[in-house]
Amino acid sequence: MVHFLGFIVVTCPIITLAILGLMGLFGKPLDEASVDRLTKINVLLGLSASLTILGVMLWTGSRFESIEFGNFVNLNQEHFHFNIKFVFDRLSIPMTVMSFVLVGVIGSFANVYLHRDAGYQRFFIFYSMFLVGLLFAFLAGTIETLFLGWELVGLSSALLIAYFHERPAPVQNGQRVWAIYRIADASFLMAAIVMHHLSYEGEFTKITGSAAWPDGASSLEGYSALLVGGLLLFAAAGKSGLIPFSGWLPRAMEGPTPSSAVFYGALSIHLGAYLLMRISPLMDASPLLRCMVITLGVSTAIFAAFTSRVQTDVKSSLAYASVCQVGIIVAEIGCGFLYVALIHMIGHACLRSLQLLRAPTLMRDYKTLENAIGGHLSHGSLRFFGWLPQRWESRIYRFALERGYMDSAINEYLVRPFRSLFLFLDRLEQRWLRFLSGEAPKENESNTNGAA
Repeated sequence: MVHFLGFIVVTCPIITLAILGLMGLFGKPLDEASVDRLTKINVLLGLSASLTILGVMLWTGSRFESIEFGNFVNLNQEHFHFNIKFVFDRLSIPMTVMSFVLVGVIGSFANVYLHRDAGYQRFFIFYSMFLVGLLFAFLAGTIETLFLGWELVGLSSALLIAYFHERPAPVQNGQRVWAIYRIADASFLMAAIVMHHLSYEGEFTKITGSAAWPDGASSLEGYSALLVGGLLLFAAAGKSGLIPFSGWLPRAMEGPTPSSAVFYGALSIHLGAYLLMRISPLMDASPLLRCMVITLGVSTAIFAAFTSRVQTDVKSSLAYASVCQVGIIVAEIGCGFLYVALIHMIGHACLRSLQLLRAPTLMRDYKTLENAIGGHLSHGSLRFFGWLPQRWESRIYRFALERGYMDSAINEYLVRPFRSLFLFLDRLEQRWLRFLSGEAPKENESNTNGAA
């Protein structure tokens, strides 16, 4: 029974995405009422199946159930095979239920918010893609399945940031976020390769133990656990906007309010923390990895707390407030408080979604409140520490206002070297192809490539 219900949980959002995508592909998009009805039916079916699985597992006392769809790629059964596997346990079921609830609520909000918008159909296609990716990531039993969901979430995020594609700023910001995701995802792929090298497959049970979460014990020790955990920590930092990747968060607010609420207030921003919770047994095998997780979480929380207080728009302020809480959640994971981190994650996702949905009407409510009391509301001091000298206060304020100069640092030390490297490789490739074809070299090749 659990296997049948699990199949429903996974396939419901896929059906929604397939219907919306195919109808749009053949030039016969559904009307708004049909899109809303289709989305609600599949979300309710998935939510009902998830809750039923939870009830069955509580009734039977089961803590772990898995559904396998066989090997998608089987190059060598002993050394490499790509297995599609979904697991239902104490970590994945709460996150799945929360995903269906928040996606359903925000989807109903978007149906009204985007009424008669030219991109209504396109929004719900990306929105369905996001839900598919999210469920694949939360229910993944192998690192390959998690990576598939991870990529779908990242792709839908970038496309929704660039939703208003008639303006250049959303498109540029969407490309920037996608580039940051690419850098972090490269680390994820390296971790997957290392896992296959060490255990010959990508199942999490091979590195986190066969016991149900959170009681697993890692089969990796020492430097192996540190290497895999460090690569995944870097990937989690990129996906959740932790230091040093926090600079892309304000850019992500270019998308519609519903996508901002579900991505950067509720679900997508917690995906990195979820990954760390899934691989938490690695921290028991490597104290240095645990220290790295705690340090990253605490430093991100402090930085984001300062930055959120000096932002000039409500969405950016809420985005950095979300990162502050995610940093605290990461620190809790590093300290071993896994259930506390899980409860914190669910509560924070629900609260921040509501705040971001209310953000567009905040100024109207503010003016209404001032009219009601007949005066201006008082504001607190912007000073961070009253006991610090004024010049230090000004430096901290400037650092927070400039968002830690992280955008500039990433441009200077990450994006520019990568771009220069790939331009150089492109020049080498063009010369090699001309050598093979017998063409004469072009003198202006370097200038052309440099201008590109």
